[in-house]
Amino acid sequence: MTPDNPKPIIVARNVSKHFGAFRALNDVSATFNEGQVTAIIGPSGSGKSTFLRTLNRLEAHDSGSIQVDGIELNDNLKNLDAIRREVGMVFQSFNLFSHLPILRNVSLAPIRVRKMKREEAEAKSMALLERVGLKDQAHKYPVQLSGGQQQRVAIARALAMDPKVLLFDEPTSALDPEMVNEVLTVMRELAHTGITMLVVTHEMGFAREVADRLIFFDQGSILEDSAPQTFFTNPEHERAKAFLAQVRHGF
Repeated sequence: MTPDNPKPIIVARNVSKHFGAFRALNDVSATFNEGQVTAIIGPSGSGKSTFLRTLNRLEAHDSGSIQVDGIELNDNLKNLDAIRREVGMVFQSFNLFSHLPILRNVSLAPIRVRKMKREEAEAKSMALLERVGLKDQAHKYPVQLSGGQQQRVAIARALAMDPKVLLFDEPTSALDPEMVNEVLTVMRELAHTGITMLVVTHEMGFAREVADRLIFFDQGSILEDSAPQTFFTNPEHERAKAFLAQVRHGF
């Protein structure tokens, strides 16, 4: 649900990242607008997750520039804190606090970072758990939940901070097949709320159905950037055509 007059919220210019001699990102430039849902796809090792992780400095870029909501992303801790308050991230591996019950997992950041009163944070967290279908699991611990349920908790936890942007790094790739759809259902609902979403995914059906925009990475570079329907029906780059031929059964 992109606004009528969207403004850029993330601007990456000539971003590069090296791991030793390996060039993970090669002068990547892209602008993402408020309310836009972008699917980022490509083969394993293509740089898509590395790019996503540079957007909240889980990986520091070596050159180029990244701005989030007008704030330069760099080593300045004040800037980094400001950006991380506005950018939520959902990881492949859930990253829940195993020693805390689900409600506490969701409410902790608003209390610590947003300085919200505990009662208010817990009420909000319960509403978010209800939104992802897990209100009845609020007082359990992560180990008592399935992988799909844990990932839905992770989404609720990210939403608890009222982020302007949500980053998803292959959120279903660690799940058993029968649990994938319960997470995608929540993400489909989120995509219609106006929040900005960047989703690294192997779920081609989700990318085609839900995303406003699709970016295809290969060897650290963006090879295609288009509407999903255009990409899936008429990709321009031969590497994209070869990739689609391999994953065609997925949608």
